[in-house]
Amino acid sequence: MGQALSNEDPVPRSHEELTKELANKFAEKCFTPLELYSFKDVFNSLADREHEVRYLKEGTIARYLEVPDALDVTPVLFQMVSYLGAFPFLQDAPAVLGLEQMVMVVTILTERYRRVLTSGVTNRRKLLFKSLAVYDRKLSEMQVDERAESSVETDKTGTGQRRGPVPISTSHSGFAIDEPGDDEDPGLDDGDELVLAAFDSLDYISAFKHGGLPVTHDAMIPAVNFQKLIMLLLLVAPLDAQESLSSYSSRLSGDELEQLRKTAGCVLTAFCSNEQDQPAKPPPEPVQPLLENTGSIMNLSILSQISFFIPGPSLFRRLRLLYSGDEDGFSMGSFESKVFNWRAPTILLMSGTRLPAEALHDHSGPASTFLSTLPSQRFPPGNRSDDEHERVTFGVYLSQTWKHTHRECFGNEDSVLFQLEPVHDVFRASTVNKDYASFTKPSGSAPLGGVSFGCPPPQPTQAYRRSNIMSLGPVSLALEDSFEFGCFTHNYTSQGGAFQTSVERKFDFQERFEISSIEVWGCGGDEEAKHQAERWAWEAREAEARRKINLGTGDLEADRALLEMAGLVGANRSGGSMA
Repeated sequence: MGQALSNEDPVPRSHEELTKELANKFAEKCFTPLELYSFKDVFNSLADREHEVRYLKEGTIARYLEVPDALDVTPVLFQMVSYLGAFPFLQDAPAVLGLEQMVMVVTILTERYRRVLTSGVTNRRKLLFKSLAVYDRKLSEMQVDERAESSVETDKTGTGQRRGPVPISTSHSGFAIDEPGDDEDPGLDDGDELVLAAFDSLDYISAFKHGGLPVTHDAMIPAVNFQKLIMLLLLVAPLDAQESLSSYSSRLSGDELEQLRKTAGCVLTAFCSNEQDQPAKPPPEPVQPLLENTGSIMNLSILSQISFFIPGPSLFRRLRLLYSGDEDGFSMGSFESKVFNWRAPTILLMSGTRLPAEALHDHSGPASTFLSTLPSQRFPPGNRSDDEHERVTFGVYLSQTWKHTHRECFGNEDSVLFQLEPVHDVFRASTVNKDYASFTKPSGSAPLGGVSFGCPPPQPTQAYRRSNIMSLGPVSLALEDSFEFGCFTHNYTSQGGAFQTSVERKFDFQERFEISSIEVWGCGGDEEAKHQAERWAWEAREAEARRKINLGTGDLEADRALLEMAGLVGANRSGGSMA
């Protein structure tokens, strides 16, 4: 580095020489001496030998990583690893996984390459996509022909009018299903900056003139492969650095495995959403359960799914069930008594079934009162399905404690609104407004009470008090006060409010649903639980003291004075009925 580069290398170097040079750079600058020693020791202990070449087989990697056979994900992982092992000469994939190739793999997957490849390197997402993708020439050509036909329309005067560019070539390499054709090499695209940085570090930019890059046009990751990978990610989500994956083998059979597959399907749906019409080891040591108990909604798979957008250390082995509608009753009063004293973040989950079309027009049905409080502007459901009673699950993460809403909402920019089923989607907090969360019991000033997120707070105006229509935010979730029904609104056209619009579903939709389960989980440890227990005990003693006071003298003023001396009324305390 530092010398002027000519258009061509004076001494051509082979791919093997360049790969070894880059691997040595990674090894020296991205690993400590102890890590490198251990890396080589593990490789040598696992590698097979053939013609003086030491390499790792698919089965060897699977056994070392303890990849479960039940997930059938080993071929997917080996394809990815074999592709990354060919870096930066990706056209040579799949690579024989020798020591240098495994250094490439680990360096890329752990993002340690940033210590060497710093120029213009922002991420590795496109490289990871290529490592999992397949290329089917016949399918690609059919798709190109279809796009060419649909790109020409006839206007009202009969003039042919082309809409947008039509792809005229495709290129396939790496793990191509069919033989490559004679397509022209389109060169470097905007997602290959990582490979470009690697060649730059080797003073070998001319590599691009030799067809050095495969491209991703018409490539795809098969849904079945992606779902297997997601199932593995859900399974390993709670793992600590030195923890064995075999500790969670109980999740790989029966209902647990089926739940894992179902949750992965919900996550996969998020990637498929488009606009609508627009080696043997000793037995593992017992580990602390990831969840002390489960709820009607929360289970290990849901917990792993939530860890995709909320840090795992805040979830695994930290959650406590504070409130469950099934056990504590579906009311704001029981919700308040169980949740309001928790001085740490909480996760609210609610699940139910989408209201069928006939319920939306039945003015005498059980949902009619709730539906009559919704604004007239309504959108279609967010997921196309033939099942009108499809299950939907939503949730909210709040880092602030719960409290009653008067004129301002509570919550902050850490708040997260999300959907888990049937589509995995996350709606982060924005700064457009601060209407993050509201808890309002019905009253004369707020006839439409309930719990909402992303909706405006109650307003002290006569017009608002007389209104029987909910004020729904652009991206919002609203539950009526009896916790029977809810409504999620995604007004993409408005570009969001307290919460941002979906990154994947760029259209307007709304889910009106009947709630079957609702629960709140506290994210905290023993200290938070101790504080909550102390608060509950104090409230119980106060209630008992109020019950034992000898009232009923007939002198209301004297009784009230006695209550004020006891500190039980006055300020914000009512002391209950005096009659």
